[in-house]
Amino acid sequence: MRAAIYRGPREIAIEDVPRPAIEAPTDAIVRVTHTAVCGSDLWFYRGDSDREDGSPVGHEPMGIVEAVGDDVRSVEPGDRVFAPFLISCGYCEFCRKGLHTSCVNGDSWGGDNGGGQGEYVRARHADGTLVRVPERHADDEDTLRSLLPLTDVMGTGHHAAVSAGVDTGSTCVVVGDGAVGLCGVLAARRLGAERIVAVGHHENRLDLAAEFGATETINARGEEAIERAKETTYGGPNHVLECVGAASAMNAAIEICRDGGTVGYVGVPHGVTSEGLDVFGLFGGNVALDGGVAPVRAYAEELMADVLAGTLDPSPIFTKTVDLDGVPEGYRAMDEREAIKVLVRPHGSE
Repeated sequence: MRAAIYRGPREIAIEDVPRPAIEAPTDAIVRVTHTAVCGSDLWFYRGDSDREDGSPVGHEPMGIVEAVGDDVRSVEPGDRVFAPFLISCGYCEFCRKGLHTSCVNGDSWGGDNGGGQGEYVRARHADGTLVRVPERHADDEDTLRSLLPLTDVMGTGHHAAVSAGVDTGSTCVVVGDGAVGLCGVLAARRLGAERIVAVGHHENRLDLAAEFGATETINARGEEAIERAKETTYGGPNHVLECVGAASAMNAAIEICRDGGTVGYVGVPHGVTSEGLDVFGLFGGNVALDGGVAPVRAYAEELMADVLAGTLDPSPIFTKTVDLDGVPEGYRAMDEREAIKVLVRPHGSE
């Protein structure tokens, strides 16, 4: 089969690799029909985080089950499924309490299971990981595009809103206008927020934030963005969603938050250390910090229900679509901010 492989900073190659096969009775093989390039992929793409040369990339697969191990019960060949960005067993202590990202039997989509940006993947712990799309929706392309973000960014934005304590009537600020931040706006609206202030510095993305439900947008950086966000919310909101991961974004979220409020953080940390984090700002304002890597598997069914009901549609975050050969171009487009998020069709438009 063919898959996207990391070959060094700003070098993604499409190579022939062994096709994964059933290795354990809990495995399933999925032919990937839809996947995506994630903003977090850009860290290793730029050389800002370590990645082994020759490793498969991608972690947002959706496709058709081709084979299952003898112990798999929740899916069968022919089913349309999608999978969170991490593999989880579904039965350990952490999975049972909804913290699938801490699964003691967990795994990533790298290594020998195919990677998420390839033609096939082997899903370990298929029953705990794969989410089956109801048959009546399994071939509706518009619905599938709306479901694909549930593999990562929609669930992650939702985790930010939940962690920040957003509920009916809330005022909140969303820091970041990437795919996660935009999904954070959708999530805050879904949870009943009355005012949603989106902060970023790309006009087209802030326009989409407004379409997604942001009541106000702020196009600014640094201290200007912080001051405008606080002024707009009369001294700062009780709920702030940090959706970037950079130290500057984390500290901005802390500074924006009203004393006694909560910052829900989900951006993959980059450049954030104990020395660089405004711990005194948290301490002095009694600001709570909640969140972390999003257990998107815990949210999958409830978010899918809203997508299928037509009340949730994150698909506009996909502003570019490529086939497998176009994955390197997809990375470049996202790196240069020409695309918000790139959808990949590994087998073309079939």
